[in-house]
Amino acid sequence: MNQQTDGMSTADSADQAKASPDWGYSKFWRVFIVAILRVLLRLLMRYEWQGRENFPKTGGVILAPNHLSYADWAAVALFSDAYGHRFPVFMIKASIFRAKLIGPLLYKVGQLPVNRGRGDAGLVLKQAEQALRKGACVVVYPEGTASRDPDLWPMVAKTGAARLALSTGVPVIPIAIWGAQEVLPYGTSKPHLWPRKTVRMAAGPAVDLSAYAGQRLSASLLRAATADIMADITGLLAKIRQETPPAVPYDPDAAGQLPSASRTSDGSPSAAAEAEAAPAEAEAGGSGPA
Repeated sequence: MNQQTDGMSTADSADQAKASPDWGYSKFWRVFIVAILRVLLRLLMRYEWQGRENFPKTGGVILAPNHLSYADWAAVALFSDAYGHRFPVFMIKASIFRAKLIGPLLYKVGQLPVNRGRGDAGLVLKQAEQALRKGACVVVYPEGTASRDPDLWPMVAKTGAARLALSTGVPVIPIAIWGAQEVLPYGTSKPHLWPRKTVRMAAGPAVDLSAYAGQRLSASLLRAATADIMADITGLLAKIRQETPPAVPYDPDAAGQLPSASRTSDGSPSAAAEAEAAPAEAEAGGSGPA
């Protein structure tokens, strides 16, 4: 693996990420981060884990979790590293990479900046593809943002995870997470740390995307592959929650952030509510902690 250059300034971190063609990391800084975060994250939450056998021991792999809370990244990071024995590479909004101390450290451990709202936002997918070809474990939240489903089921997702998987041939491991929303509910900044909450997580077998292999990556094909990924995630989550998910996943683009009362029995927005709904929040697909 290439090692990340140590002399990176924080002022132009996003531009350096844009210009640099090579993805890499420092083994020293990864060991340092693991030593600190494994202890800290175990203090913040309790965990129940399943599916260790589904983590590939080597080679590029995509972890595709559902998204509930800003606390998800911490739970997923520990699940991947301490349970799956794979150091996670997240896609993180670029502004954090410009922060002093934290920004340069993120580069050193191989994290990927997402430049939202810019013409080069797709660069992160190219960097993620390079990381996967070098054997990285890349975490891609297919929904791109925390679930707006009234009951917190997985939503209709962006196609970034499917595109990466079909471009590189690496497996996609579906991940279900439940309980992080109790630690830090979406839209709040005050965590609920006491008493400690239990976060339950499960990794499933690799999503079967063989039907799409070798085909042109058209929009319809990517949507179909994405639906298969989300179906596996939703199935895992249903087992954790011991509940039945909606037959039709919530579509935030169509719903425009509808309140729960505006949802019909099949999980889709009512026509009246759809007409009154505000435009859905624009989110870059496939992003991680942001």
